[in-house]
Amino acid sequence: MRIKGVNIGGWLLMEGYILGGRNIPESRFKRDFIKVNGENELFKFEKTFRDNYINEIDFENISRMGANTVRVPFNSRLVEKGPYLYSKEGTEYIKKALDWAEKCGLKIILDLHAAIGAQNHDWHGDSDGRALLWDVKSYRERTCVLWEFIAGSFKNHPALLGYDVLNEPVVDKSKIGALKNFYRDVIKRIRSVDSKHTIFLEGNIWAQQIDFLNDLIDDNISISIHTYCPLTYTFNFSPFLKFPGKIEGCTWDSKTIKKYLKPYYDYSKKNKVEIYVGEFGINWRSGYYGELDWLNSILKAFDEYGFGYTYWTYKAMANSVFPDGLFQHISDNKYVNRMGPVFGWENYPKFWKTEKKQLADFWRTKNFTPNAGIIKALSKHF
Repeated sequence: MRIKGVNIGGWLLMEGYILGGRNIPESRFKRDFIKVNGENELFKFEKTFRDNYINEIDFENISRMGANTVRVPFNSRLVEKGPYLYSKEGTEYIKKALDWAEKCGLKIILDLHAAIGAQNHDWHGDSDGRALLWDVKSYRERTCVLWEFIAGSFKNHPALLGYDVLNEPVVDKSKIGALKNFYRDVIKRIRSVDSKHTIFLEGNIWAQQIDFLNDLIDDNISISIHTYCPLTYTFNFSPFLKFPGKIEGCTWDSKTIKKYLKPYYDYSKKNKVEIYVGEFGINWRSGYYGELDWLNSILKAFDEYGFGYTYWTYKAMANSVFPDGLFQHISDNKYVNRMGPVFGWENYPKFWKTEKKQLADFWRTKNFTPNAGIIKALSKHF
């Protein structure tokens, strides 16, 4: 089966821009929430958010598009509540995703988006600005054991496709050995309990550099890349750029995209391994800047090269930057508050005690608008 699907970002790891706010790490948001509401209320808040932001209807939506796979990013803190201590509540949400996927005829890739100690310096790794996974051996060991626990817990579920063991690791050349050794160890841990499901290994530097992975390739190993090329255009960091057109000092068109992806295709043929594009996506500007031309060009390249893929992301607040959702929250209200000075999710602590029901309703997909253009383009390729 060639993977053709969607990411459900922002659910089992909350992300600032997806929820209309600043890209602070989830752990910082939670600390700020506790200062206002206390730790017991944080537990209730997290449950309410997860119970309403994504539901079975969302998996039905993805299935109706024609997709066959959902990549589910999660935070290690969702499952690991302390060294080698695991949360029943956290695993229940993974089980829900698998059960909903099974009902809808979909497969699930579990993606560790934020490892213990953080594998990169970014908010989506739930990092405080440090990537301590590479400095603290015990964090790597705990992350490997975490994967053994997850694989042992879910290996028999019929909807499980595989394990994306580390989202977008970032290490310098001096630590590439630590990344390789981590991959070897986590493969060993998973294979000790599950020999049949695919293990996805992401390249270094936000899943772009993959040459160092050659000697890790084996049965049921897939190499995962992420691509948002060219970034200043797809993320709308430089407004008014058009595709095709002059971007980042050169002409970008369908031929440029295909040329950019060609080394990954060559790598897959040389090493006899499948390439899976775990993330790609674009900021939507009503289609006026060639967004659909870009999307169709990159999907055509994936099809020609035989790459599997999952689009980033399913659902988000409509934003002026970063790839937003197949379902967008377009209107403004006090939970979005695009005027500021406090934006999006950083408003939640203030309203939580008195407006729980209103917040729960706000998070539901019924209040999000389908992005018909993007959905139609993806569905043609699904």
